[in-house]
Amino acid sequence: MKPLAVIGNVNVDLIVGPVVPWPTAGTEISVDHDELRVGGQAGNSALTWEALGVDYEIAANTGSDEFGRWLRESFGRRAEKWPVRPEGTTLSVGITHPDGERTFFTTRGHLPRFALEDVLAVLDGTRLSGGYALLTAAFLTDDLTARYGELFDWADRHAVTVALDTGWPPDGWTQHNRDVLRGWLSRCGCALLNEVEATGLSGIEDTAQAAREIHAGMPQGAILVVKCGPAGALAVGPDGVVASADAPKVKVVDTIGAGDVFNAAFLAALADGLPLAGCLAAGTRVASRAISTLPRSYGGKLHGKDE
Repeated sequence: MKPLAVIGNVNVDLIVGPVVPWPTAGTEISVDHDELRVGGQAGNSALTWEALGVDYEIAANTGSDEFGRWLRESFGRRAEKWPVRPEGTTLSVGITHPDGERTFFTTRGHLPRFALEDVLAVLDGTRLSGGYALLTAAFLTDDLTARYGELFDWADRHAVTVALDTGWPPDGWTQHNRDVLRGWLSRCGCALLNEVEATGLSGIEDTAQAAREIHAGMPQGAILVVKCGPAGALAVGPDGVVASADAPKVKVVDTIGAGDVFNAAFLAALADGLPLAGCLAAGTRVASRAISTLPRSYGGKLHGKDE
């Protein structure tokens, strides 16, 4: 298997719910479930690889409070070189709803101070050569984002394919954000968007057409993936051909991090040499298992049916 790494946001998720209807200001309600867990796009993807028995590296940072210490302990030796910032650790409070969807309230915390030097202190380009680096949370990691050009140069020098999942920009798909993202995509060998991000970026409502339009602005041989939730996923491959996979029908319990779980399983399959349709199938299968189990389960293996 080719080497794998993830770069980006690791933070704390506090999940409570389900909540319906939305409470009136000044009131208090009781909920049936609460869970404190590792979160963030990078954190969720890393946990997926861990559960699937896939080796990986992770470049991240934390705040200097107890939450930061807890996050570093959660990743053990993989977090030994993570920098500790003198800010509070980023916290996301996720309010779940009966249909499995959620509402997030997130503090800025330590994430804006994640820097290029922090990445290079953890990742060894020679060891990662020929592999994939999943790059997450572009709109949250201000210091690193400002130096993406240098990060892409580093990846090119070491033959590391960058797989980009920016997440949703807090101020939406402004023209500036579209232009910036297209510039990043022109340097990436893989992009992992969800359906709303793809249509928002392209301005095209048809998902397959949106994928083709975005793919046209990426380097030759790149892969553009669009995650479509219960409809599965599709991808435009290096040859320009569209592949797709249906998602298993499951009873949704918790959708938090579903796209991040998909990213991890998809890239693990890609690194293991599976064809594009097989990678999409692996991503949808593992993500579907994750969102339909509590406590969360990933199936225990990358290939074949869930255990």
